[in-house]
Amino acid sequence: MNPISTLLEEINSQDLWDKELKLDRNEYLKVKGSVDTNGYLVVDGSLRIFVIDEFEEHTIRFGYRNNFIAALDSFINEKPSDFYIQALKKTTLKVIKKANLMNFIWSSPEYTKAWYLIFENFVLQQMERERDILTTSPLERYKRVLKRSPQLFQEIPNKYIASYLRMTPETLSRIKKS
Repeated sequence: MNPISTLLEEINSQDLWDKELKLDRNEYLKVKGSVDTNGYLVVDGSLRIFVIDEFEEHTIRFGYRNNFIAALDSFINEKPSDFYIQALKKTTLKVIKKANLMNFIWSSPEYTKAWYLIFENFVLQQMERERDILTTSPLERYKRVLKRSPQLFQEIPNKYIASYLRMTPETLSRIKKS
């Protein structure tokens, strides 16, 4: 079974969520410079995690229905983050505080192993994405993401997908048409 599903089922069955949060379209869950040690389950809607350099925004990840997201740097080190998290449409989230989540995870070797597998998978995904951005063509990046996450193309506007794939919206449009 998927380790994320395993943990989420148990968190739900033990009713460990601290609260539910609703965001309007374009509302920010988190902004640069803030500390956020919460974990979030996307119940409905979609979000993007991004950074801004002096010239543009760079989308790093997305969250949509049944995804668990966090400002991972701030979650781990409890310091201000450079990331923004913004709702792309009306979004409902379940919130769990880090202390509650970690107490749950350390309460069982099974949960600890699932948490480790989640982080291992996340690191491997990030490494694959970085390699793709550095070494593959826009078409290859598009095909890989389409195969890995077809739901992304139904949930997320093209301009954000293009940012995630490190291409212009026009390039993404041409690739999708070909």
